[in-house]
Amino acid sequence: MTPAPTPEDRPRLYALVPCAGVGERAGAEGPKQYAVLGERSLLAHTLAALARVDRITSVLVVLSPGDATFAKHLAGSGALTAHCGGATRADSVRNGLDELIARGAHPSDWVLVHDAARCLVRAEWIDALIDACLDDPVGGLLALPLADTLKAEREGRVEATIDRRAKWQAQTPQMFRIGLLRDALAAAGAQVTDEASAIEAAGHAPKLVPGALENFKITWPADFDLAARLLRTRT
Repeated sequence: MTPAPTPEDRPRLYALVPCAGVGERAGAEGPKQYAVLGERSLLAHTLAALARVDRITSVLVVLSPGDATFAKHLAGSGALTAHCGGATRADSVRNGLDELIARGAHPSDWVLVHDAARCLVRAEWIDALIDACLDDPVGGLLALPLADTLKAEREGRVEATIDRRAKWQAQTPQMFRIGLLRDALAAAGAQVTDEASAIEAAGHAPKLVPGALENFKITWPADFDLAARLLRTRT
């Protein structure tokens, strides 16, 4: 009879927050992850949500090598940092995975990669993703089925209407085994825009876990006003 796995044998869960971007489209003064929403930065809101997920062993924030302003945004979060950000998101995530391994994580452990600018994420949504993926052979991501009609554009005019059936909008966190994701990112190259794309390119089918409309990524200047209104209505 095979003995039941001990807590030490079970895969651990880590969170990784790539935080080396400059956020040019957001129109913020400086990197958008440090822009203030309410009384704290986007990054601080994000780390507070991750800290409320008890099953996450630790959170690693991947910073750009020259980032000298991060400290005040991480105060009290308990998050770890590594100045190993790369030129692209994929580079930063891959470097962060290497850093987790160097700090004692195992390739079989899980990592939840989350955008710093999805600062309205709730701990219960993260827990739902963990529950859905913990026993899955591949892993998965939070996502939303598309509701709007999609148009393809050419020179400012509609070129075609795209069938929206069976199409989803990817969100984060995205949850995969550290070793699988590291290998997939290395094979896919630096231009993939999310972790699931690299996993797909490696021949796997990530699981789609329904997320929430509120879990949007702050990208454009108007997004700050929307996020502020949503934040004020939270209980």
